[in-house]
Order: sequence, then C-alpha cells, then structure tokens
Amino acid sequence: MELPIADKTGKKLTPSELAGKGVNRIGNIILEFKVYLLHLTGCVPFHHWRRFVYRLAGVKIGRGTTIHMGSSFYDPKNIRIGSDTVIGEKAVLDGRAPLTIGSHVAIASEVMIYNSEHDINDEFFLAQCAPVTIEDYVFIGPRTIILPGVTIGKGAIVGAGAVVTKDVPPSAIVGGTPAKIIGERRNKELHYQLGRARWFR
Repeated sequence: MELPIADKTGKKLTPSELAGKGVNRIGNIILEFKVYLLHLTGCVPFHHWRRFVYRLAGVKIGRGTTIHMGSSFYDPKNIRIGSDTVIGEKAVLDGRAPLTIGSHVAIASEVMIYNSEHDINDEFFLAQCAPVTIEDYVFIGPRTIILPGVTIGKGAIVGAGAVVTKDVPPSAIVGGTPAKIIGERRNKELHYQLGRARWFR
C-alpha cells in the first residue's frame, strides 16, 4: 500500500519505507548533534581533554597523536589515526567513508580531507563516497584539499593549497590545482618523531 506521501524524487512511499526514512532521519539528527559537540570540544585548549572526547566519539587515535584546536569531524567512527601524528588547527576530517591517517604524519592548518561528494551527473545529485588513506611520514601543507578515493603514499609531500584529486606515489612531492608531481623526496629512510604538541593549541 502506498501512502499519500512522496520522497524528494516524487516516489510515493509505503509504510515500511516511510518508517525506514524516519529512523534514518533520527539517526542523522543524533549524528549532527554529536558532530556539534565535537566542534565545541575543538574549542577547548587542552590536548588531553580533546583526545579523550574524540576517542569517546569513536575516533581511533594512536599514542602521542595530537589534534589541534578547531578541527571538524563528519561521522567520527570511521576515522583512524596512527601514533605520533599532528593535525593542525581547523582541519576537516571526513568519516562518511573510512579515513585512515598513518603514523608520523604532519597535517598543517586548515587542511580539508573529504571522502564524500555529490555526483554531478546523477539525476538527483546523490552523494558518492570513497575512502581516503594517508600513509606514514606524509606531510600535507596548509589549506590543502584532499578529495574522495585518494591514497597518499608513504613519505609524500603535498604543497600548501594543493587540491589532491588522484593518488600520490610514495615519496613524491606534489603541488597545484589539481595536484601534480613537482619533485621527489630524496631521503626514503624516514625514522623521525614529530614530538610533543604545543600547549594551548
């Protein structure tokens, strides 16, 4: 039996479809509230407190990793971050598909990592998701944008302001919009530690 209620595409809904949409809407409201609480947490100038709350929300965070103030999360349960990684102020970490960030990764301020985007060729402009992987010892410069489905190989460098639309090979240096290879990191044997974070950041 169809109800006199239609979805956004104009399709009439059955009672079970309507109930499913209602449950989905409630789940989305709860997630949005959770994301808002994480946003508020990002304003607290104490690393240990922020890390504690982010872990409670489902973010997997390795030992010695720091997430600076002002970071935003989308669906934190799909985000995994290795050890001794530093994520700069006002980063955007998208967990709507798996986001994996390795160990000893330096992510500068205002980097945006997305793994969901709209399909511009879809009749209903639906979202499509793909995982993002950032391997160990990567450096990502300020205000970089990383788009869905990208893997950044071990030891790669992404220059400031780059827009990364495809995979970056290990040890490559990329820059520009869209990002292209502009060089290569000479030292392939990387063993450094990023060290402790600054207080009150």
